[in-house]
Amino acid sequence: MRSRTILIVDDEPRSREGMKKILEVWAAGHYEILTASNGISAMEILEEISVELMISDIRMPGISGLSLVSQIRDKKIQRQPSVILISGHAEFEYAQQAIQLSVVEYLLKPASREKLITSVENALKAGEEQEHIGFMRKMADPQLMAIRDEDAALSDPVRQAIDYVEMHIEEAISLQEVAGLVHLNGSYFSSLFKEQCQMNFSEYVARRKLQKAKELLLKTNLPIAEIASLTGYQTVKYFNKLFKEYERMSPGQYRSSMRNGIEANIQ
Repeated sequence: MRSRTILIVDDEPRSREGMKKILEVWAAGHYEILTASNGISAMEILEEISVELMISDIRMPGISGLSLVSQIRDKKIQRQPSVILISGHAEFEYAQQAIQLSVVEYLLKPASREKLITSVENALKAGEEQEHIGFMRKMADPQLMAIRDEDAALSDPVRQAIDYVEMHIEEAISLQEVAGLVHLNGSYFSSLFKEQCQMNFSEYVARRKLQKAKELLLKTNLPIAEIASLTGYQTVKYFNKLFKEYERMSPGQYRSSMRNGIEANIQ
């Protein structure tokens, strides 16, 4: 596995090499520091390898730093790097465009060693957080997320039922049991839940249990049988059947494919 990569783009050799030396000492081998003297060379690098962070001068001949970032955002490259823009001019228009392009930081030349390193560390951290959010969204069930987003509109009985499922995810959960806990008859509770959540209660329980199972598959090395037990399924056979119905693959295949995706992002 190669080291992670930071790309410096600057048409001024002294500035480019100066930043490279500072970051090579700081990185201590954990990051490979690449350089490009113009936007065209930078795009060639970005299309070939995964770059975690790009530091680019704004004023360059040919493709400016802002144009380079705009092209990166429009292109389907391996990953969208975090970006720090640097400039010898404190021009409001530049800063405004940088914000619109989701640039992490805007530095003025000459940036001190301390300021450069602090900016790089902050940008890398922000990139990791965005990557984690993106991964969690990919893993999450969109229908469960929609219910969570509408939490304020849910009635107390429905919200109490959802809370109960969260607290008893490792148990078998029946509609009649939960209806009794929220002091409603089963038929009325079933209708109320479906009306407010756009799915019946049994489907919600199944989806939430499978969501928990997916988290355990990725965050632990527990055997499939133990994960089935921890999410309230008495038999692995039924757990596997239900998982395949919702995810179109077995729990083992899901674990492998998602973990391979994570590793690909950090290589």
